[in-house]
Amino acid sequence: MTTIRKKISIILFLCSFAAIVLIMLFVNLTIKGIFKEYMADVQNKRYERIVSYLEEAYKKDGKWSEYSGIELMHEAYMSNYILTLYDERNTLVWGMNPMDIKNEINLKHMKVQDEGVYTTKKFGLEYNDEIVGYVEIGQYAPLLMTEEDVLFQTSVNKSIIASGVLTLIIITAASLYLSKQFSDPIKEVAGMSVNLSKGHFEEKASIQTDIEEIRDLRNSINILADKLNKQDMIRKRLISDINHEIRTPLNVMQNNFEAMIDGVFPVTQARLNRLNDEIIRFGKLLNNLEKLKEFETESLKLNFYAIELFGLIESLYDDFLMESEKKHISIDLIKEGDTNYFILGDSDRLKQVFINLVNNAIKFTEKNGKISINLYSKGKKIFVEVADNGIGIKTEDLPFIFERLYRGDKSRHETEGSGIGLTIVKNILTLHSGSIDVESEENNGTKFILCFNALD
Repeated sequence: MTTIRKKISIILFLCSFAAIVLIMLFVNLTIKGIFKEYMADVQNKRYERIVSYLEEAYKKDGKWSEYSGIELMHEAYMSNYILTLYDERNTLVWGMNPMDIKNEINLKHMKVQDEGVYTTKKFGLEYNDEIVGYVEIGQYAPLLMTEEDVLFQTSVNKSIIASGVLTLIIITAASLYLSKQFSDPIKEVAGMSVNLSKGHFEEKASIQTDIEEIRDLRNSINILADKLNKQDMIRKRLISDINHEIRTPLNVMQNNFEAMIDGVFPVTQARLNRLNDEIIRFGKLLNNLEKLKEFETESLKLNFYAIELFGLIESLYDDFLMESEKKHISIDLIKEGDTNYFILGDSDRLKQVFINLVNNAIKFTEKNGKISINLYSKGKKIFVEVADNGIGIKTEDLPFIFERLYRGDKSRHETEGSGIGLTIVKNILTLHSGSIDVESEENNGTKFILCFNALD
């Protein structure tokens, strides 16, 4: 098994090495081709010079002799090529032996390409626009290079190799640095995920990076850790709340019954009524938990049909008024425009949604408060806002109000309720392909925003 840093470093190194080798080969071949063209041009100019020199020699003497241009022999011998002079009838005037240069010591001063193949080229010599002779130039390679030419070519090759090695060293260092930039945040996030799997939810990834994807990964894992930490707190609180909700009525009934059995408390109608109320409250809690189970296991069967949403809420309005008048709270039902808001849904379950939301608003709104129910549409979406100016919800409690048995701060916790009403509301809306959002400030009220798909 290898680390991500090692993996990235190897990949970067191999890619860079392959790229550098290809570039070196390309540059070498390109320079070699250009240099070959240059050498061919130099050689052609040599041919022209030799032809021009011999033509001048003929012009000066007016004929060929065994001494015509003979001084060129020394240069030819030192430069590793062979000269042979012919007259206009191709009769030999003078010539050099090719074997004289094949293995002579002067070859060390001039290098040849493709050594070993003897080639010749024959050029006509003119005077007054007439052919007066021929010169044959032979050599053991298509191109001849001087010691300076060889030195130049060697220097270029060394420079290419040196630049390739230097580039490879720089890229290796850069790849190690870049792999560290990639691997360190990922390594930290990976380590954090391992800690999360072990139940350590308090840790946070703090490493800084300018890579957007890694930054998003770091932020996501931090958010996940925060949510898992809060979910763990909710789980612990859920166990505590369930224990409290179930044990409290049982303890009250047990203590009262034991006191009556022992004769400490007399058996009266009032005391029996209070015990009956505890039994009823206990039964409601179990019923609500059973309802929640039905929603969460999706075993609940719904009867969907077209429902006019404003009419459904309006049918509950009188019941809302009866509850709100006890606390002198006003309730306003407002519909935007004259449009009928039809959705597809189960009437009984939707009534349960609005009953829970409005009852909560009444419960957490103080005397002489105000509640509003507002219907409006945007495009193919229908919105219902249930707003109050009650005690509000603390910011830290907002993400968890739809959790089972979560009842937030003390002021809300002391209010009668099982803490699963909003959980049921959210589950019903989910089954109706709807959604619910909440906006709230402590002591400034709460607004629930429900969204439905309009029926075409």
